Amino acid sequence: MSRRLLFAVLMGSFLLLSACSKESAIDEQDKLNVYTSFYVMNDFAEKIGGDKINITNLVPAGTEPHDWEPTAKDIVKLQQADVFIYNGAGMETYIDKILASIENENLVVIEASKGIELQEIEENNTDNNNHEDENHEDNNHEDENHEDENHEDDNHEDDNNHYHDIDPHVWLNPLMAKVEIKNIADGLAKADEDNAKYYQDNYEKYALEFDKLDKEFREELKGFENRSVVVTHKAYGYLCKEYSLNQISIEGLNADAEPTPLKMAEITRFAKENNIKVIFIESLVSPKLADTIAREIGAKTMILNPLGGLKQEEIEAGKDYFSIMRENLQAIKTALIQ
Repeated sequence: MSRRLLFAVLMGSFLLLSACSKESAIDEQDKLNVYTSFYVMNDFAEKIGGDKINITNLVPAGTEPHDWEPTAKDIVKLQQADVFIYNGAGMETYIDKILASIENENLVVIEASKGIELQEIEENNTDNNNHEDENHEDNNHEDENHEDENHEDDNHEDDNNHYHDIDPHVWLNPLMAKVEIKNIADGLAKADEDNAKYYQDNYEKYALEFDKLDKEFREELKGFENRSVVVTHKAYGYLCKEYSLNQISIEGLNADAEPTPLKMAEITRFAKENNIKVIFIESLVSPKLADTIAREIGAKTMILNPLGGLKQEEIEAGKDYFSIMRENLQAIKTALIQ
């Protein structure tokens, strides 16, 4: 091959690669820049957004979201976002502050829990008894734009020294998780009307998966005489109510809420009297208190994952909402067997 011909071939290859690279860069620019508040919101957004979005999760892998607060750098990132997706229902305690500080008028904010009937939890400040009030409908979900609802009443104290908190962990009920991905699909379609059908098709695909998961929980958890599960973190109220289970929690709605000695004694007594063989712990929270009770009653500890965050190795292994929830189902079945 002559030098002139070789040069022409090389130049042609260079121009082709350059054009492909430029086209790829344009494709990336055309995608929505989506930010999410913690792991499960990120997972849901990826499922609905697919290859039409660039996605960033604000909370790093392996971080318990109850402990996380946004930095100034995070707020700067959100100034460049097209969409921000958060759970709501009081999960992101910083939400009012962070949204008020963002000057991006075109930002589409999606509150995934919008329209879900929320559950109020009552806790006694003196002995931390485990009481769960009847569900009530949260009426602070009227604005569909950028302003988050005012949750001043989510945490209040009454005259009997009881604290009433809204349980934000709606995603652990597969049917409520399906509502959340519908809200996400609708929000992405609003931000990117050209791809609205793509987001709707993905919603319909995954809606079937949530229905399938719900059916598995119903079928596999029926027939157990024992319906009580002892958990570290009071995160499973929606799941337990849906499948007729009794949640006994060591700590409160916040994964780091310390129980009183009286509360520890009550749970230990309950576990002994009801022949509890498993105390559930979480991979991102210290198991110290659960270990103490387990040793006291001769039980073992097992992981029950609230999906607030996954470790990096779990993400790299391809785990997601559905695989973790099925692991949770098998763990619950083990705990109910006596």
